[in-house]
Amino acid sequence: MKYNPNEIEAKWQKYWAENQTFAAQNNSDKPKHYVLDMFPYPSGAGLHVGHPLGYIASDVYSRYKRHQGFNVLHPMGYDSFGLPAEQYAIQTGQRPEDTTSVNIDGGVDKEGNQIAGYRKQLDKIGFSFDWSREVRTSNPDYYKHTQWIFIQLFNSWYNKNSDKAEDISTLIAVFEKEGNTNVNAVCDDNIAPFSASEWNAFSTEEQQKILLQYRLTYLAETEVNWCPGLGTVLANDEIVNGVSERGGFPVIRKKMTQWSMRISAYAERLLQGLDTIDWTESIKESQRNWIGKSVGAMVSFGLVPTAHSSESKAIEVFTTRPDTIFGVTFMTLAPEHELVAQITTPEQKQAVEEYIEKTAKRSERERMADVKTISGVFTGAYAEHPFTKEPIPVWIGDYVLAGYGTGAVMAVPCGDERDYAFANFFKGQNGMPAIKNIFNKDISESAYGDKGGFELVDSDFLNGLGYKEGTKKVIEALEKIGHGKGKTNYRLRDAVFSRQRYWGEPFPVYYVNGLPQMIDAQHLPIILPEVANYLPTEDGLPPLGNATTWAWDSVQCSVVSNQSIDHKTVFPLELNTMPGWAGSSWYWMRYMDAHNENEFASQDALKYWGSVDLYIGGSEHATGHLLYSRFWNKFLKDKGFAPTEEPFKKLINQGMILGMSAFVYRLDGTNTYVSKNQIKGQNVQPIHVDVTLINSSDELDIEAFKNWREDYANAEFITEENGKYIVGREIEKMSKSKYNVVTPDLICAEYGADTLRLYEMFLGPLEQAKPWNTAGISGVFGFLKKLCRLYFDDNGLIVTNNEPTKDNLKSLHKTIKKVAEDIESFSFNTSVSQFMICVNELSTQNCHERAILEPLAILISPYAPHIAEELWSLLGYTDSIATVAFPEFEAAHLVESSKEYPVSFNGKMRFTIELPLDLTKEQIEEIIMKDERTLRQLDGRTPNKVIIVPGKIINLVG
Repeated sequence: MKYNPNEIEAKWQKYWAENQTFAAQNNSDKPKHYVLDMFPYPSGAGLHVGHPLGYIASDVYSRYKRHQGFNVLHPMGYDSFGLPAEQYAIQTGQRPEDTTSVNIDGGVDKEGNQIAGYRKQLDKIGFSFDWSREVRTSNPDYYKHTQWIFIQLFNSWYNKNSDKAEDISTLIAVFEKEGNTNVNAVCDDNIAPFSASEWNAFSTEEQQKILLQYRLTYLAETEVNWCPGLGTVLANDEIVNGVSERGGFPVIRKKMTQWSMRISAYAERLLQGLDTIDWTESIKESQRNWIGKSVGAMVSFGLVPTAHSSESKAIEVFTTRPDTIFGVTFMTLAPEHELVAQITTPEQKQAVEEYIEKTAKRSERERMADVKTISGVFTGAYAEHPFTKEPIPVWIGDYVLAGYGTGAVMAVPCGDERDYAFANFFKGQNGMPAIKNIFNKDISESAYGDKGGFELVDSDFLNGLGYKEGTKKVIEALEKIGHGKGKTNYRLRDAVFSRQRYWGEPFPVYYVNGLPQMIDAQHLPIILPEVANYLPTEDGLPPLGNATTWAWDSVQCSVVSNQSIDHKTVFPLELNTMPGWAGSSWYWMRYMDAHNENEFASQDALKYWGSVDLYIGGSEHATGHLLYSRFWNKFLKDKGFAPTEEPFKKLINQGMILGMSAFVYRLDGTNTYVSKNQIKGQNVQPIHVDVTLINSSDELDIEAFKNWREDYANAEFITEENGKYIVGREIEKMSKSKYNVVTPDLICAEYGADTLRLYEMFLGPLEQAKPWNTAGISGVFGFLKKLCRLYFDDNGLIVTNNEPTKDNLKSLHKTIKKVAEDIESFSFNTSVSQFMICVNELSTQNCHERAILEPLAILISPYAPHIAEELWSLLGYTDSIATVAFPEFEAAHLVESSKEYPVSFNGKMRFTIELPLDLTKEQIEEIIMKDERTLRQLDGRTPNKVIIVPGKIINLVG
């Protein structure tokens, strides 16, 4: 009988599927435990060995909790809407739904590419997912509910008094009775006040426009990251170094009418909620910084009228340092600020417009990160200081962002490093006054930015005050003259929710006279239409502009031909689609009740499962998915749907498994490749080469390389003296573009999934990045074979019913204790080490006792489930090992009853003796003095002193 992983694993994967072994129950007497993975986007490239790391960890934990008697929900699905599928459709002419389906289920696409399929790859690794609850965000039966949530957001407003979202009807009731002057809401700025009689006299259209300023999802002209190459708006986290993360296309800032989500309404709750959840401090800090709470004041600076602009205007500024108001020497507006075009003088117009055009090519993130580049232009306009009435020049500069604060800064160079650098860079130019110092501190070398340790000078009524007293007094003075008030501000901006692309959730929205109307929930889903072209239309409309059947018949309540649009009963539908984060902002709740046709989940299911107990995924989602998910969860809680305030109790970020890339070195300007040790100062270009063409000694298979790609067919090589070509090696992110991908399929085929699972857990701490080294796989495979030899040999089962020895029990219970502690603390790598120690010890002890080997099989089951099931079956059990109770640790087996003492003479150890630990010093001395070895050492002498420390040392002196 031999260990055959392929046969064993196929057998048990079939058993689990047929018996629904891991299906969770929505009603159970067992305590519940919900373990969730961040679900994958199913690309055609499939899984590489880095992808399953988090899944294996969550699976180990899920299986362990089942052994502990929990009803475990461990689901899996696919975040299947997204830009990559659409880009692939544009390139190949295939339907995104077709390629997405093939990527998940496997098969051959229209290009003839053999696609492994995510589902088959995941199944081969032996995950204990409850596949009966699988979701795909691109399925209409799923996004029907995403559309429904969007409608709930549209029909809600945020009441600051109750500190939660409420139905829009309650706001309308207030307007009808008393107007809006006493409404305390999160809403657009500068909403005109109106009375109840005025509201009731407004037309329906006027009322709808006003309500849009309060709704939690709303249409507004917004500064967005427009990517012409992809034809869509991108979120900040989809941009890297000023270009799109997907494809590397340039991104510019542009004003567009977009759907937005009023996530800013939840800024304080998002901040406070971080104190209630068990997440890593680094992720919490990322969110705190992104939310960016600041306490200060809103200050209004009136603009000085000019010959070409006599209209009364003001620049609104939020500042955290109102105490420094007498140090303001200039103002800076974001280049996109709406006032820039209105206040720029004719003399400065060309320079301002050129600067704005240049700035539009830089993303917000790039501008925030670039602290070295100083650039800006004087507008020619002046503002008026609210107290001194002195004119203050107004500049524009890209270090000020339109999306943060008000998009305007009151520049105090003596107290802020960026203002200081800006003022010195433009020193002496028209529109840049000398720096004014309002601190009793030296600022000749740098600004004084501390909030303490100073007294204000040259600051009128603030002279002699510090930060706290000065802030309080200036806010009182600003409120008195009507130029400002105290305010708490947040960096968190409302989230743009529109994408100019095809492959996303359609909005359940049609337009009457340009105003959005929601389609009634009973008519959902509004299904994505067929289009002939996935690119924007010739006149710049989103891809849905290519649809011919994309209009809403408000009488028949159905989607009809565009030719039927009459703007009376048939109206145009929204052409944008929802962003990628829409479907992923609530998916964990759908898993709770995945087949419910009427609701996104029943109240009973939501109440039973509550929130996710353990969430494992990448840290790259800190300010994207994790923030949006918390926002939607809090909103659904406000509306009485979600049972908890926070969706994910505990969050763990798995580290990345890195690839070992290989490089050949091309001699510049030639098709000649120089072996690594022969370069010797020559100008060469390193080029990634497929790692499958390299052996374990870093030698390139030259013929295989020449056949790999057409442009290498005639390559020439400068080799080592032995005729071999040695490649360079470097640890990098594992990716298809670097040709360093190792697929789990190959590992499973050669060594088995249990070996892969154990090896990935063995590589190092879960949270850390670690390089992949295939050479280590064989050692883990050898361990599993050694484990099997405890249970069977070539002739079959060798397990006995004999009583185990003390050493057997000690090895087992040491392992029970260690494994339980390690899984609870997510230290999976040290568990694998303990398994190896235990098996080595039991092998040395020649242990084949059932009392030891049965619990050992259960212990290893979470990590290597297939072999554990097989061993359990061989031991005579017919049911799965999956829910057998976890072995109980008995401390008594680790309590030492005896001690092997080193016996020393004058400090030198001469022999050892094993003695019971309960002996007194006198009893130990009596035994030692009668021992033949002691008598030989003393040779008739009597020691001057006998030093005995029970349990530690015995030393005879003199």
